[in-house]
Amino acid sequence: MAGRVAGKKAFITGAAQGLGAAAARRLAEEGAKVTLADVNADGARSVASEINAAHGEGTAFAFPLDVTREEQWTYALDEADEAMGGISVLVNNAGISRGGNIEQLSYDDWKLVMSVNVDSVFLGTKHALKYLRESQPASIINISSIAGLIAGHNTPVYNASKAAVWLLSKNIALHCAKQGWDIRSNSIHPTFIDTPILDPLRGLFGKEEAEAKLARQVPLGRIGEPADIANAVLYLASDESRFMTGAELKLDGGISAM
Repeated sequence: MAGRVAGKKAFITGAAQGLGAAAARRLAEEGAKVTLADVNADGARSVASEINAAHGEGTAFAFPLDVTREEQWTYALDEADEAMGGISVLVNNAGISRGGNIEQLSYDDWKLVMSVNVDSVFLGTKHALKYLRESQPASIINISSIAGLIAGHNTPVYNASKAAVWLLSKNIALHCAKQGWDIRSNSIHPTFIDTPILDPLRGLFGKEEAEAKLARQVPLGRIGEPADIANAVLYLASDESRFMTGAELKLDGGISAM
């Protein structure tokens, strides 16, 4: 079933690598125009160039964006709207993590993670809605985590920030429904995925041992691939999901079933 998002115009944060880049590639494969936004502007431009080489010039665009800066959001969204001729999909993917239990974690790290992981979803949605309203049916896709539903002993800020994204997604869904808009909002909750966010653990234990340690926590016995999440983004971006809002997709290999 080719062209599942033909005519869609997606704005994706944290798109220079990892899940954001995978989502951009997958949406472009199925017919969407995509804007890749990232504080790593060179990385975003590189992925956009790759997508354009594969699918034709004018498929992908790239703009710099620090998701914690409101003025950069308004600039990037306006540029993307002009470049793509509208915005019908917002993918709030940018995110970071900092380790340390509740006693070890610094307040500066707490504020940084909350700003990148939560403030970005608030700012992005607040300023994107005026564009999404002009391109209904539209979809907001927020990348949370299984860590937003299940806590760990040493990840207080990651747990808190991803839980906030989960409930904020529901609030946005109800707001849009209350206004009578055909704009849905859902969250995706991955477990361990083969992206650079695992690099600190790989550096500590080595790639093979680190991934084996993580895989032992997953009932399916492996960590996920970026394509697993990109396919979920594709579904939520497509009109196949028009009756799904205020919901969460758990892509956790069975962890939450235990």
